[in-house]
Amino acid sequence: MCLYSVSEYDRIVLRGSRTLDGLADADEVTIWEKHRQGIMSIHIWAPEIHCIEDKWFIYFAAGNKDDIWAIRPYVLACTGDDPLKDSWMELGQMQAADDFSFKDFSLDMTLFQNRGIWYCVWAEKVSVGKKISNLYIAEMESPSKLSTPQVLLTSPDYDWERVDFWVNEGPALLRHDGMLYLTYSASATGECYCMGMLSIPEDGELLNPRAWKKERVPVVKTDWEKGILGPGHNSFTKAEDGKGDIMVYHARQYDEIDGDPLYDPNRHVYRMRIEWDKEGRPVFSFENNF
Repeated sequence: MCLYSVSEYDRIVLRGSRTLDGLADADEVTIWEKHRQGIMSIHIWAPEIHCIEDKWFIYFAAGNKDDIWAIRPYVLACTGDDPLKDSWMELGQMQAADDFSFKDFSLDMTLFQNRGIWYCVWAEKVSVGKKISNLYIAEMESPSKLSTPQVLLTSPDYDWERVDFWVNEGPALLRHDGMLYLTYSASATGECYCMGMLSIPEDGELLNPRAWKKERVPVVKTDWEKGILGPGHNSFTKAEDGKGDIMVYHARQYDEIDGDPLYDPNRHVYRMRIEWDKEGRPVFSFENNF
């Protein structure tokens, strides 16, 4: 199944296919539309679908027409077993376990399970003026509620994370050979957009930011020769034969953008096969796009 932000930012659509290639021609099913006013009425962004204890949930970000940058994370739950055919119900905003989470611009929520515990990772802005977007992590009590206070996982520390805006966002989890790799996107959404990565052993202290290793340089960035500009906000899936990992990400083929690149819809979807080096670390190469 495939979820994505539509260019109108006004609804959530879902596609289903038995193959990755089949998703391109699969019918879109609109499973939810924005509210006419109030919360969830504008900027419907970055939906993700997850199966938790055999139930389907969608996590997405949305704003308020009266305060368009009051972006917060919201949750939908499927009322049946078939996410394409059964109806969806609103569970409201993701609930925090502290007085700090989701008080400002918050989006790009992803979930994963490790050693029987479900974790939530998301981006949230702090400070005033031209705010900083950090990544936070917490454990989950239920599919719509956190059980622990937020923990600051990473801030935009390096120059390549601070182009135009200071940004860490778009986390995605890749698991391999006893390790967890968390990719994320950095900087503004033009050609400077790129991906960084954190890593930690599966048996590590996931709520201890010092236990994570942060890469000093981006793991994926613009390649002018190949015409892949601003690669970012990726996700991972398995190859259809069950062997190997695939990264799906978006990028542009040009850098001349009229106005705010945030509203330029022409970000193409790319797929990349992941290779692994001798140390068991992921290798991201545009040569492996397909």
